Amino acid sequence: MNSGLSLADHITLELRADIIGGRLLPGMALVENELVFAYNASRNTIREALHRLGQDGLTRYVRNKGVMVRKLGQDDVRDLFKVRRTLELQAISVSPPLRDDQSGRMLEALEATELAREREDWRAVGTHSLAFHQHIVGLLRSPLFDEFFTNVVAQLRLAFCAAPDESRFQAPWLARDRQIHDFLAEGDKRAAADAMSAYLDDSEHLLLRMLAPTPHH
Repeated sequence: MNSGLSLADHITLELRADIIGGRLLPGMALVENELVFAYNASRNTIREALHRLGQDGLTRYVRNKGVMVRKLGQDDVRDLFKVRRTLELQAISVSPPLRDDQSGRMLEALEATELAREREDWRAVGTHSLAFHQHIVGLLRSPLFDEFFTNVVAQLRLAFCAAPDESRFQAPWLARDRQIHDFLAEGDKRAAADAMSAYLDDSEHLLLRMLAPTPHH
């Protein structure tokens, strides 16, 4: 346990990890009493953790219902992809050739994605794919950006949950992630940036289509 972190910090990080792992889904209630019991923490500590998740854009307070995991809309997705383009494309453009350990971490995430796909565990596919993109942002070597992007990833995870058919949504990306890695490993930054740019455009359009309000007949 990191001694610099309070219990509220730990609970915030665990709940965020549950969102990234697809265990907490949009619209789920975070019930104070249950969390007090689950984490053996005081009510104040739980409130502080929930407040932080709200500040990070992961929960919202709904009158008469309490704190719920956020559902994201199209504007949220556009904003998240603005951030992704800025950070991921910048990371590719400024990174020196991939070191073995950086490449290794990316390959591990791709491997985990592959295994999850074979198990048809589409939620895990989404989580591991996002881990690959966290390693891309990691090329910036900025703990501040890493922390910020982890919140972005958690919000993206909530957006993915809107997919009526997560298998169809998650299926096409693995090969493209692998291609981005291979370009980076070869030191072809321009090809990697082009591939990433097209990837982000396609991913954003697909998510926006899924989140489009359905016309009422």
